[in-house]
Amino acid sequence: MKFLDLCKVYIRSGSGGGGAVSFRREKYIEFGGPDGGDGGNGGNVWAEAVDGLNTLIDFRYQQHWFADNGQHGMGQQRTGKTGEDIVLRVPVGTEILDEDEETVIADMTELGQRVLLAKGGNGGWGNLNFKTSTNQAPRRANPGQEGVERTLWLRLKLIADAGLLGLPNAGKSTFLAATSNARPKIADYPFTTLHPNLGVVGIDGAEFVMADIPGLIEGAHEGRGLGDLFLGHVERCSVLLHLVDGTSGDPMVDYRTIIDELEAYGAALADKPRVTALNKIDALDDEERAFLKEELEAVVGGPVMLMSGVSGEGLPEVLRAVRAQISEDRIRQKGPQQETEAWRP
Repeated sequence: MKFLDLCKVYIRSGSGGGGAVSFRREKYIEFGGPDGGDGGNGGNVWAEAVDGLNTLIDFRYQQHWFADNGQHGMGQQRTGKTGEDIVLRVPVGTEILDEDEETVIADMTELGQRVLLAKGGNGGWGNLNFKTSTNQAPRRANPGQEGVERTLWLRLKLIADAGLLGLPNAGKSTFLAATSNARPKIADYPFTTLHPNLGVVGIDGAEFVMADIPGLIEGAHEGRGLGDLFLGHVERCSVLLHLVDGTSGDPMVDYRTIIDELEAYGAALADKPRVTALNKIDALDDEERAFLKEELEAVVGGPVMLMSGVSGEGLPEVLRAVRAQISEDRIRQKGPQQETEAWRP
């Protein structure tokens, strides 16, 4: 299945049916009067967050979503049928943007969340509604209200607790494969990962979701490499795990490259909690490990963990550090009162 995280759709709600101009015609009833019914309302266009989807690929093959029109009113005071609604089923984490690609209409962050995107037009009144004491045989009816037509953008941001960052070949996919049941493509050339991957990681009886996005390079915010198109998938994460390749030759420059790209991207990504880990230490001796760790800690301004996705060395400690940051973020989001209740013995 192909991965698609940005698409354009065209929607239109149904138009209301027109009211009817009709008079009661029955034998032996000379003055039956008006009996034209109202038109039915047009169908609405909804968006609903559903389970089991992690891509917007369905909207590549169907871009136009039109609800049914309401039926016209009829004689004998019969109201027209209401048009059927139409529902856009999107993955959890989808942002719905206006045509300018900036105005956020809705953010579908919860399973089952429904948002009205376009309301159907009201049905027109039949001539029965215009009967008065001075106009007992009105010959007018209202037309139905026109439906709403809109052009929208759907942008998917994966829901994950932690995100993986690093240059190409930093070992992100190897790390995800070693710590979860995910099976991302792994090879010894850059940009092996072409779209985000999700994996459920477990440590000490607790589980969390980790997202692996394609590697960044210098100038990614200008569109170099795969650009920063996939950084949106880690905007919702509680913590970022920054993997630095210990065999690259200059890990300190690699670290600064990623941080500069985060700052250029914005969206407060550079301010998110980060766990920095020096990867591929299985290829380094003890002296090289100590030297690189000390040099990288001076650049980071904080602790740097050592790990190897291949040998598994240091993986539990890194996962515990990531899990601790996720727990802190969840407690912080609950607020001080719930925080006290959460830690009550």
